[in-house]
Amino acid sequence: MKDFAGRIAVITGGGTGMGRELARQLAAEGCSIALGDVSSGAMAETKRLCEAAGLSQGQRITAHVADVADEPQVVRFRDELAEQHETDRIHLLFNNAGIGGGGSFLVNARDEWERTFNICWGGVYLCTRAFMPMLLRADAGHIVNTSSVNGFWAYIAPNIPQTAYAAAKFAVKGFTEALITDLRLNAPHIKCSVVMPGHIGTSIVANSRKLQSGNQTDEITAHEVGLARARIASMGIDATTLSDDDVRRMIAERARRFLEEAPTTAAEAATIILDGVRNERWRILVGIDAERIDSLVRETPERAYETEFFEAFAKETGWVVGGR
Repeated sequence: MKDFAGRIAVITGGGTGMGRELARQLAAEGCSIALGDVSSGAMAETKRLCEAAGLSQGQRITAHVADVADEPQVVRFRDELAEQHETDRIHLLFNNAGIGGGGSFLVNARDEWERTFNICWGGVYLCTRAFMPMLLRADAGHIVNTSSVNGFWAYIAPNIPQTAYAAAKFAVKGFTEALITDLRLNAPHIKCSVVMPGHIGTSIVANSRKLQSGNQTDEITAHEVGLARARIASMGIDATTLSDDDVRRMIAERARRFLEEAPTTAAEAATIILDGVRNERWRILVGIDAERIDSLVRETPERAYETEFFEAFAKETGWVVGGR
């Protein structure tokens, strides 16, 4: 799909980060957008930014509160889109919503683990299932599923487990690759791509904390401090020497570093993704770090989970994910 003007795109996780930047760049090219997110306030800001740049006649930007892990909410999102855009079809589906958390299968609470898995994988499945009829009615379509470098390398640091997120992102990658043949045989006008970002400067760390805890403020509660202490201890660090305020500062600093010290901005990531869609690339690596870890894992797969492998990669790329 070379031209996005006059098309309709669905973007989940459209309130912040890559979702917001995809919306802004697509809107600037004349594409109508249906945003999906759990935060109405964040979507309102994305919508404002898109509209402030100027819309063409007939172009629409709509916002729909929806938890992508909840099928009735996804179906309601689809039906609202159809009504508000006065259409029975869409052309682009960006399954972009995601959160972190549930790192350890053994230590983390089951509900946290499943929340991460159900959003990061279940959201892709449910949205693809719900919006597929609308893609089938279009003259051309493209499904863009956000996986991660953790979709082929289940690791962020030697002392930090990453089971829920990595399992979900592996599922997204496998599903998308399997769709290539399915679509070619049964809906050849629809293409698909799997996006594998490295470290992108977004607010996913802060947003994940809020979603997992149910605390939508920036204030870090005593309960969250307790959970953080348990995670710190599981990493082999003596958390008893830390005050509650020390732990709060660590939580805030981790979120800040993830957002501000990334090698690739969300806007740069969106540009790379849209270029991949234009060129019908089924595999879109985002960021120099993503390209490098992809090469290293392919070169020496048996070493991919050794500490020395990680340390060499982190030193070469300046990788700071996982608190480095």
